[in-house]
Amino acid sequence: MQASFRCVIHGSFRKHFNEIKKIHQLFTSAGIEVLAPEVSEIKAVEDGFAVLESDRESDPRMIELLYLHNLKKLGENGFSYFVNPEGYIGKSASYELGIAQISNTRCFFLEKLGDHPAYLHNNSVWKPENLVEFVRTYGKLPEPKVKRNEKVIHSLWEKLMVPGSVVAVGGIIEYIGRKRRTEKEILLVKTHKWGGQYSIVGGKVRRNERLEEALVREVVEETGLQAQVGQDICTFDQIKNSGYYLPGVQHIFVDKVVQVESKKVQLNEEAQEFIWAPALVALEELPIEPNARHTLELYSEAFSG
Repeated sequence: MQASFRCVIHGSFRKHFNEIKKIHQLFTSAGIEVLAPEVSEIKAVEDGFAVLESDRESDPRMIELLYLHNLKKLGENGFSYFVNPEGYIGKSASYELGIAQISNTRCFFLEKLGDHPAYLHNNSVWKPENLVEFVRTYGKLPEPKVKRNEKVIHSLWEKLMVPGSVVAVGGIIEYIGRKRRTEKEILLVKTHKWGGQYSIVGGKVRRNERLEEALVREVVEETGLQAQVGQDICTFDQIKNSGYYLPGVQHIFVDKVVQVESKKVQLNEEAQEFIWAPALVALEELPIEPNARHTLELYSEAFSG
């Protein structure tokens, strides 16, 4: 397990604390850091709320808020795991689920929810041992899957969770060959996302990820190329009516020059075609989506040649 995984375990301490402790031990043994709960015993049950020996506060509201603050520490490979035998999640864990979802925390469940109307995507129910095996095998968390008849529900759910501002980083990828060329060649990819138009390689910056780290990751994921990030080109708000514009969400693009020493591109599923071409030729001859065209025009003026 190369990446560092963290989780917060949720559930009814009053009813399922022994099961929670077993899963805590399983995750910890697998190298997944469990931020909460701490390994402890139940000290008291007050009005249906279980207080642990490790709790440093006595007010249930303070205990709950301190527990939820662990979600902020999860990082890009973090997740919440809900222990809900026979579907039961309970009042406190129900509240925690709402906060986890609205804060865009990835959530997984022992079983389908039986006492709660929350929407769960089609790949969110995992037995703990199966989730551990998946993470060990693939080095990542399972991706959401959406049933065809639930696309409208999933869309509404996603729009609730999307933060007010989304930062995306992109790169004008230059090929630096051994032989000097009069014109640099840059890489563009064609994708269904932009209606068959060409765009530059890039994507959203993950939680706690620096811009350069995100750009290097995106280049490797989308092209298989090893990247060296260079100078800034531009920072701008997404152009309206560009084909992928979402009202109510502020998309901020940060685009940079990226240099690679190979032209052997291996596309992932995000793009269907690629092309190497001089910047001016690309601008004149290729259908390029508006945001990428904006960046490429600025690049052509300042860096190409």
